[in-house]
Amino acid sequence: MDVHYVAGSPRPSLLPFVTRYSGYRMRTEPGVHRGLPSRSLTLVVTLDGTVDLPDGSFSTLISGLHSYPVIITHSGFQHGVQIDLTPLGARVLFGVAAGELAFTSLDWDVVGAPGAEVLGRLRSAPTWAARFGVLDEVFSRLVTPVRLPAPEVRWAWERLALGASVSAIALDVGWSRQHLTSVFRREFGLTPKVLGRVMRFERAGMMLRGARRPSLAEVAAACGYTDQAHFTREWGAFAGTSPTTWMAEELPFVQDAAALEGAPSSA
Repeated sequence: MDVHYVAGSPRPSLLPFVTRYSGYRMRTEPGVHRGLPSRSLTLVVTLDGTVDLPDGSFSTLISGLHSYPVIITHSGFQHGVQIDLTPLGARVLFGVAAGELAFTSLDWDVVGAPGAEVLGRLRSAPTWAARFGVLDEVFSRLVTPVRLPAPEVRWAWERLALGASVSAIALDVGWSRQHLTSVFRREFGLTPKVLGRVMRFERAGMMLRGARRPSLAEVAAACGYTDQAHFTREWGAFAGTSPTTWMAEELPFVQDAAALEGAPSSA
């Protein structure tokens, strides 16, 4: 297995919209990768080949929020850049609510993004630093003033990320639980209950990817699961397999490797 991974941070003005760049080049056995649910929309630009999904092959890809694994078939060689996008970023950069992209995977050009331009420029750029610079330039150009979601929605998202219950959040914002659920589904494509579970699942995944890999019982306790059995059931629901099997099959991968801030910037 030959894995090269470089993490980059977008320029500060973009951070409310784009949270991370991940460059990857890897040679492994041919197989299947599971794209796991998270609080971020995923953008991918390939530097070689395509991203092959059950519903098509893509050189540039935008994938909305989802609550099940996206199955990616690969030949053993994968080379590209992944960009993590916030729901607000979908509005500001592409003019669509994240809810309109939920459970879908589309070519960038479908949402009016300059996918062909970005693909060509990234493939001709000589280093990871240069590629990340291209993305900074393009995303800065795409930023457009938009009408923001209601303050209650943004606040509820932040509370959900901290592990607050849906009932407590609805009570605090003065909305019924039904209204909160309706607003969240329209804005993000997921209900607050499911999104809260996804966020907890994401926290657990970050712990499993760390340099010191804790036991499953430690992860369950730290992330607020009732017990290890509860954690394992939830992991299976979102990843399609047990955490032990996932670690054996998937680590390391672009979504799974620790960020190497001082990693080499060569191609």
